[in-house]
Amino acid sequence: MSKEAKMKDKVHIKPFNIINGILFVIVCLIILVPIWKVLVDSLDLRTAYGMKLIPEKFGFDGYISVFTNKTLYRPLIVSLLTTVAGTFLGLTISTLGAYVLIQWEMPGRNFFANFLLFTMIFSGGMIPTYLVMKSLHLTNSLLGVILLPALSVYNLVLMRNFFEGIPQSLFEAATLDGCTPMATFFRVVLPLSKAALASIGLMFAVSYWNDYTNYKLYITNDQLYNFQMKLRSIVLGSDLPSANGGATENTVRNAAVITAILPFMILYPFLQKYFVKGVNIGAVKE
Repeated sequence: MSKEAKMKDKVHIKPFNIINGILFVIVCLIILVPIWKVLVDSLDLRTAYGMKLIPEKFGFDGYISVFTNKTLYRPLIVSLLTTVAGTFLGLTISTLGAYVLIQWEMPGRNFFANFLLFTMIFSGGMIPTYLVMKSLHLTNSLLGVILLPALSVYNLVLMRNFFEGIPQSLFEAATLDGCTPMATFFRVVLPLSKAALASIGLMFAVSYWNDYTNYKLYITNDQLYNFQMKLRSIVLGSDLPSANGGATENTVRNAAVITAILPFMILYPFLQKYFVKGVNIGAVKE
């Protein structure tokens, strides 16, 4: 084969790759355009409708109105508290439960594993779950909105699949060295599971921070509302913070939306590799 033919093969672009690239650009635009509109409106001190590439009158008065409004302090603290506590509790339950399910000698291991998988596919439903929460006195309590999302069978199964990928020889070596099962868990399993803990912890944190449904169903005391519940009131205009300086109601409303999504917009670029790995945990067995 001549050099020219080889060069043509190297520069040849398949139609499939072109279509993939076009679809990727379209999907990115569908995602980014609404976010860009909200960001521009949050920095624009003039009330206007429609799409604008840049603010007509730039200013941070909308964000100042949000951060200086004392009625937003409690919901923000509630969101931070439930996110931290819920993520820690969810990781504790998922790791301990997954470790139990990889104990091959445990009687009934397959039964419990299948039972958990059954609950992941078939849930009790909204009303039965509410009745259970009410009978356990977990309504109007932050404990309820922390405990319920922490019981994630999906994350438990992901963690179990990751634990199953740890070489059995490491467990045998730990046992020969005199480690109890719990000592093996803390000294061998957890140190090898940092990537899985980071990815699944990120999933828990995102779900807790963005939680709206559980607060709407199980919390009626407005003193226990999180930032997402407060954000809904702001967007609908029923509990809009007072505008500061030249900010309009539209500016304050969009600034509150950006404030709600800002923490994970900052974290995602740094934790994206762990999040992607969390989706692929246990997908490939060697």
